[in-house]
Amino acid sequence: MATVAKGLEGIVANESRLSKVDGQNGKLMYLGYNIDDLVENCTFEEVVHLLHRGKLPSQAELDDLTAQLRSRRKLPEGVIDFLKSAPKDANPMDVIRTGVSMLGLYDTRGHNQDRLLNEDRALTICATIPLMVAHFHRARNGQELIDVRDDLSEAAHFLYLVNGVEPTFEAAKTLDVAYILHAEHGMNASTFSARVTIATLSDMYSAITSAIGTLKGPLHGGANEGVIQMLEEIGSEDAVDAYVEGKLERKEKIMGIGHRVYKVLDPRAPHLQHMAVRLTAQLGEPKWIKMSERIAEIMRERKGLNANVDFYSATVYYSLGIPTDLFTPIFAISRAAGWTAQVLEQLEDNRLYRPLTDYTGPAEPQEIVPIANRS
Repeated sequence: MATVAKGLEGIVANESRLSKVDGQNGKLMYLGYNIDDLVENCTFEEVVHLLHRGKLPSQAELDDLTAQLRSRRKLPEGVIDFLKSAPKDANPMDVIRTGVSMLGLYDTRGHNQDRLLNEDRALTICATIPLMVAHFHRARNGQELIDVRDDLSEAAHFLYLVNGVEPTFEAAKTLDVAYILHAEHGMNASTFSARVTIATLSDMYSAITSAIGTLKGPLHGGANEGVIQMLEEIGSEDAVDAYVEGKLERKEKIMGIGHRVYKVLDPRAPHLQHMAVRLTAQLGEPKWIKMSERIAEIMRERKGLNANVDFYSATVYYSLGIPTDLFTPIFAISRAAGWTAQVLEQLEDNRLYRPLTDYTGPAEPQEIVPIANRS
């Protein structure tokens, strides 16, 4: 009899060269490169090249990829009209999910799974999700949409589109690092969704739409929004201890603490922690990071749990002036690099996903009672 593993925990569903998530030792690698080294030495664009093409680029290759991404900073008029007309109180994740799905309507090449066509679609998705997020945000606030530029990095361009002013080097570098840290992470829930969808030989847009819908959930991408909401609810540093103690007594979850895979410190968390400390010091608002670090300290001491990447990314985004409900869309912007790479990899040696179910219904056939006699 097959073994039941709820949530497929511990089940190896595929092989992948893209990332290694070492939960026991707290390490993360993309195609053999340690995440610490990538953050210190590479840009997000270099990481996109690494994930899509299997190697870190030469300068000429990086220039080519950068030019390709920037040339795709355009949306069909129908998508722009949708972003302008979407309900102002719509969840931004619903908006970009719909926007990516709409992109498929304007791709007249059909569902041809040619590798080069799919690489083109992958770059288009990576280049346009930031536009959807920024354009919707401005439209819902009654602001004019900002014209795209082709002289800014992916991170700097997003901040420019959201705020209407060119970001500082420090702000752009901070978001670039956050993009790298979130770009890829093994067979997480949204990646699994993307691979299941493309395994049916659907299409790239459908696969990424599935991934975005999965990321929306608070148990996956929505956790960083919950962290800021928690900090705002606490309000001040002197209220942290009582708040956490109350949560623990009621056996309630502390957002951003613990991880399904990492049994030690999430290797992405220290990078975001350092950036959060630096940013809040520059802004003169250190209370958010001080509150965060006190929460993390209590949870390490009381429960042996560490802060994860969401815990500190929330403070980083908040310090950059990004609205709370755009935190998860930013996750989607960065993770689109990994999702699309996973889709391309799935198609290299495709196998339809078809797990089994352990039936727990009635063992014997049931008699159908006439509808007039049913209670």
